Amino acid sequence: MPAAPGGVAPTATFDWQGHPLVLLAAKAVWDPQRQVLFVADLHLGKAETFQVHGIPLPSDGDAATLNGLLDLAHQLLPQQVVVLGDLIHSRLGLTAELRSKLAALPELLGCQLRLIGGNHEQGSWIEGLPQEPSQELGPWWLSHIPEPRAGLLNLCGHLHPVAQVGCGADRLRLPCFSYCQTSGRLALPAFGRLTGGHPCSGRERLWLVAEGAVIAWTAGRLLGFTQPDCCHGPTPRQPA
Repeated sequence: MPAAPGGVAPTATFDWQGHPLVLLAAKAVWDPQRQVLFVADLHLGKAETFQVHGIPLPSDGDAATLNGLLDLAHQLLPQQVVVLGDLIHSRLGLTAELRSKLAALPELLGCQLRLIGGNHEQGSWIEGLPQEPSQELGPWWLSHIPEPRAGLLNLCGHLHPVAQVGCGADRLRLPCFSYCQTSGRLALPAFGRLTGGHPCSGRERLWLVAEGAVIAWTAGRLLGFTQPDCCHGPTPRQPA
């Protein structure tokens, strides 16, 4: 792929025991050997869920999220797209319109669509898209909530990782990929356009997503900032 402005690569390669994964600036992971595209935490129907509770959130976030996924699939031509949980936000947001879009999604993607069940799917039913349990796929253990497995790399969502860059008034919050070497877990940033994030701890290896590029985080590399302990933020809580 061509370099992004400033010579920063638009993707990063994460090698786990000889098995490569490509970290994409679109906040997704590509397995080039198995031709599988991984995304997590789309939270479709979130605006409609909030509207039911009287909060007037605009309803255009789903279109941007789904169009982003379709763009990736058309570029990469995957054999499978695997959603690592929280495809939808809640049963309240699972409108007839959203059900129709989800029913058409596999054909639009041009490949099989699979869903590893997340906490936000609990109690919901999507025709033609059963919720699958956590499972092994080659060298990966696929789950929504982190579930480390010995000898496998745990690919998961749920944490919505973000990195805090800088301090005080100059602090930025950027979505990121987060690798915990101790547990063997790689958490994907939330793919949905209407999702928030939770700061990572300073014990994790991070790749920031910014300006259409993926940047391996090194203290002092961005904006001339160092990364003192005060900028790491707390260990991320589990999103609701």
